[in-house]
Amino acid sequence: MSVDVGFYGLAILMLLLALRVPVALALVVVSLGGMTVMFGWNTAIGMLSSTPYEFIAKWTLSAVPMFLLMGFVCYHTGLTNGLFSAAKVVFRWLPGGVAISSIVASSGFAAVSGSSVACSAAMGRIAIPEMVSGGYKPSFACGTIAAGGTIGALIPPSILMIVYGVFAQVSITQVFLGGITVGLLTALSYSLVILLVSWRRPDIVPREAVGARDITARQALLDIWPVLVLGVLVFGGLFSGFFTATEAGAVGAAGAILIGLLLRRLNGRAMKAALLETLSTTSSLLVIGVGASMFTLFLSLSGLAGYITGAVTGWELSYLELMLVVVLIYLFLGLFMEPFGAMLVTLPVLLPVFELYDVSLIWFGVLLVKLLEIGMITPPVGMNIFVIKGVAGQYASLMDIFRGVSTFLVADIVVVALVVFYPQIVLVLTGG
Repeated sequence: MSVDVGFYGLAILMLLLALRVPVALALVVVSLGGMTVMFGWNTAIGMLSSTPYEFIAKWTLSAVPMFLLMGFVCYHTGLTNGLFSAAKVVFRWLPGGVAISSIVASSGFAAVSGSSVACSAAMGRIAIPEMVSGGYKPSFACGTIAAGGTIGALIPPSILMIVYGVFAQVSITQVFLGGITVGLLTALSYSLVILLVSWRRPDIVPREAVGARDITARQALLDIWPVLVLGVLVFGGLFSGFFTATEAGAVGAAGAILIGLLLRRLNGRAMKAALLETLSTTSSLLVIGVGASMFTLFLSLSGLAGYITGAVTGWELSYLELMLVVVLIYLFLGLFMEPFGAMLVTLPVLLPVFELYDVSLIWFGVLLVKLLEIGMITPPVGMNIFVIKGVAGQYASLMDIFRGVSTFLVADIVVVALVVFYPQIVLVLTGG
């Protein structure tokens, strides 16, 4: 009977999500309803009164607002604006060098952001006008930045990875380390796509570097020293074991504020905007997390999670068959769900399965983030596409941007395949 309630709850949840009910509300409603059917109203209310505190009181989650504040302060004070110009010093000589520079700059922005949306918005304002004026086809220029933005959630600090680490109960630092290699591999694959397009279609990506202002190496270094200092401070302390993830976030946020004040770029308006965006984003993530915690408890008490694990065991799927199913699930969910919702809805069901197959949860966390970020550039709800439309809509329509990003989706599938077939790509830095 309880397992039946679990199945009905899962079906209702999928229906509510398809009807565009907010993820947090759908999770809470289904969990409360299921617990009421199984154990009565008083038990359901007891879960509602205790679960939010139990989830939000996790100390590790305090890293989320700290890293968000660091990123928003850097964004609103323009500390990352020099990344694109600095990248051009190194890569401008290549065919499609301006586009490749935008990918490299996106990787640099990721190191102080943790958000693909923020990465797309920041780089879109800077790089797209320059690429278009330099002869790039507008749809491809916009697609390049939309794809480059996905690196923001792969290279640490990644908010997705922090939340995953809390739910999967694995080391966030280890997941961060695994994300570095996949983030860099993604950036390399995107750069190869640009080189290939410039070779085959110079009408889309010009082979000559045009339309870019000259900048010396000294000027470039002066432009990016704030990001370099923050990177050394935060990641040097984090990966050396001197800081925990939470402490690294706090040090990064304080460092960004101090550098902004030192350069006289941080005023009251910028600080207010950074704080409000941090509070808004953190609140939405925590509400979804509370709903996911309630849903996890509901699935556990209904016995559905155990039932699904037993069913998978009975199917005797091989590792590659299991991974094919998982990849297809997340690619499908990415068509209509935002990353945090897709992750937190599925983890209660999939984590026991991966433990059964003795799959590294650190490896899976990095693969999961990669799959979720592909959803950020796939129609019809690719969030990065809409962000680019908002900041550079005068250059390309929504459909043009989706077409421009399609080539990069092929590169993403190749990266996913490499990660699945060669797990050491993720685990090489983690010692796993």
